[in-house]
Amino acid sequence: MTSPDAREAVAHLRPRWVVTPLEGVGPLRFGMTAAEAAAALPQAQEIRRFQAEPYFPEVVGIELVFQPSVPALYEYFDKTGRLFCIAADAVHGPRMVLDGMELTGGNPAELEQWLSDLPDAMGGLRFGPRGNPGIDELGLILRVQDTADGLLTRPVLVGREWAERCTDDWEGAIPESEWVGYLWPNPHEDEEKVWPSARSTATWAGEWSPPF
Repeated sequence: MTSPDAREAVAHLRPRWVVTPLEGVGPLRFGMTAAEAAAALPQAQEIRRFQAEPYFPEVVGIELVFQPSVPALYEYFDKTGRLFCIAADAVHGPRMVLDGMELTGGNPAELEQWLSDLPDAMGGLRFGPRGNPGIDELGLILRVQDTADGLLTRPVLVGREWAERCTDDWEGAIPESEWVGYLWPNPHEDEEKVWPSARSTATWAGEWSPPF
């Protein structure tokens, strides 16, 4: 595990962004083009572009860093070239804050409870088929990421036009690449911990491989 001092040093280097549900986060606004998003983040560097969906090559992901060789942020653009989804790395990503709560790199159990305690006016907590919690009305889903300090939260946000059923990881708009990896912690020991599991065949087998 990393020391508290080391975690604090990393946190100090990360920008703190306020989430405006369905509209954007920090300097990014949903609906931006890739060029507009790049102009909004002059301090970030693009390190690669990748196909984010196995059967829809027009859905493009962009991986960004704030420090050399340290992935921090993922932007996703739809077939019209508009920014529709944003995800933060749990350790190095921007410190995304909603209603006073920091969503990036948090304790999964604490964040799940926080979502459950939000006022009804903000929407209802839902769990997708793979167990990830979120609120469609906020365009917010929480994933987990394996880190040196265990599983920490990785926020995934979508814009208004893409928020309907966004918590449904089979039918929502969030790209397939964002569902790959560790599943939300489940108290049942016999439940799968990662997707796709080691004994299953990914839906994109032979045609596409996830970027992470």
